[in-house]
Amino acid sequence: MSSSQLAQKRKTNTGFSPAQRGTNNSRAHIVLAVVGFIMVFPFLWQLIMSLSTNAQVMSVPPTFWPGELQWQNFAAVFTKVPFLSQLGVSITITVLRVLGQVVLCCMAGYAFARMRFSFKGVTLGIILSILMVPSQVYLIPQFQIIQNLGLLNTVWGIVLPGIFSAFGVFLMRQFFMGLPTELEEAARLDGANPFQIFWKVMLPLAAPGISALVIITTLWSWNDLLWPLVVTTYAESMPLSAGLATMQGSVSTDYTVMMAASIMAMAPVLILFIALQRRVIDGLAFSGTK
Repeated sequence: MSSSQLAQKRKTNTGFSPAQRGTNNSRAHIVLAVVGFIMVFPFLWQLIMSLSTNAQVMSVPPTFWPGELQWQNFAAVFTKVPFLSQLGVSITITVLRVLGQVVLCCMAGYAFARMRFSFKGVTLGIILSILMVPSQVYLIPQFQIIQNLGLLNTVWGIVLPGIFSAFGVFLMRQFFMGLPTELEEAARLDGANPFQIFWKVMLPLAAPGISALVIITTLWSWNDLLWPLVVTTYAESMPLSAGLATMQGSVSTDYTVMMAASIMAMAPVLILFIALQRRVIDGLAFSGTK
């Protein structure tokens, strides 16, 4: 077969000649590069602001690249806010919330998916109705409960309202419902009780769903702002999200130090995402399909 016949056959199979496919691929790459730059630009601008002076940040027209990099802005973060204390609080509340939601949501999701008990549908409907109520509606009752327990300005005061999630229960219920019942029946024939079936058979198979729950809970807990601002008044007891919010003054704001602190606060989650990129994408994709 000659080269012209081979090219004609390829064009017939795909509808485009090799030259046309190369042109289309080039256009697609250009579009993707432009869209990617637009998405990354806010982070690049944040980095530029963190290495600039306040005069350069407030200048009109804006300065897109500082003449001299102001690395001392990152050192100034530790003098403006108790960064290390707030970082420790953020890590603690994130770990506790993730552990609590994994344990409670997995057990509740399995119960609603596989077990039979009275008023199961009504109970599930009540739990899912929480998703339709804005969190600001029960903000005051939650504050009163935490206040009566004496947990204001404590880690547990921040953690307890977010240690259970109606969305997490629904997510795990949907996953357990998608697992084959034959595995559960085989374990029951081997003499396993309901807890052994859950712990040794079903829970290991739920790793993708648990990964999605861990990822979503981590992102939500790390970025939680309103509730920590309500229950904490001391800077040392605040997480990073609330601590950064307090850096914005009513008269003046040091935007360069604030941007430097924001980058430092974003770094742990960014490093975690890079390290677990494949699992993050798979987990979020799975949660979307469910």
